[in-house]
Amino acid sequence: MSDDQIAEERIDRLAAFARSMTLAGDEDRAREAVRLANRIAERHRCGVPRRFERFTCDACDAYLIPGRNARVRLQEGSHVVVRCDCGATARYPYGE
Repeated sequence: MSDDQIAEERIDRLAAFARSMTLAGDEDRAREAVRLANRIAERHRCGVPRRFERFTCDACDAYLIPGRNARVRLQEGSHVVVRCDCGATARYPYGE
């Protein structure tokens, strides 16, 4: 296994851990997992999976779960608006 494959596998495991910690209510441990995953991705120059990237807050590093600590809305036009409890907003395109 190469270093990049190990890094990608570790990022995937940290993403799953962050999700489970957020669901369990331990948001501080979830934030640490998100920060660690981002540091590993930077160090190895590999990206994080799109689902992980879109469900983490850039401002506070929280793992976002719609309905629990994030609000997700479809805005007229063609983008999704995700708002974290901290007030940070992210917009992503969808559709054609």
